[in-house]
Amino acid sequence: QVQLVESGGGLVQGGGSLRLSCAASGRSFSSYVMGWFRQAPGKEREFVAAINWSGTSTYYENSVKGRFTISRDNAKNTVTLQMNTLKPEDTGVYYCAADGRGSWSNWGLPSSYGYWGQGTQVTVSS
Repeated sequence: QVQLVESGGGLVQGGGSLRLSCAASGRSFSSYVMGWFRQAPGKEREFVAAINWSGTSTYYENSVKGRFTISRDNAKNTVTLQMNTLKPEDTGVYYCAADGRGSWSNWGLPSSYGYWGQGTQVTVSS
């Protein structure tokens, strides 16, 4: 089991940057695929980015490619989402999630992740 706590959200102007962090506690952080999702008001939770166990493979939702970077530090049990050139449509609650299935597949589906943080609010003004 793993517990996840996000931090780093806030209010930023369009074009600005934010760095989200997710601290994990529990067992065997390196055995989890890690993902970031977001949810805007009135919308479903959507995939943002995922990273495999060693950090050697990453995937991004199309609208954030080239602007967001996901990384992890297994020694520190953390996963980070660096967000640059933010847009108002990036606004939402951002969630860190852990997938303990042992498979690098379906990383874009919320149902693949068994553990979730409480979320951190990101608001981008125009």
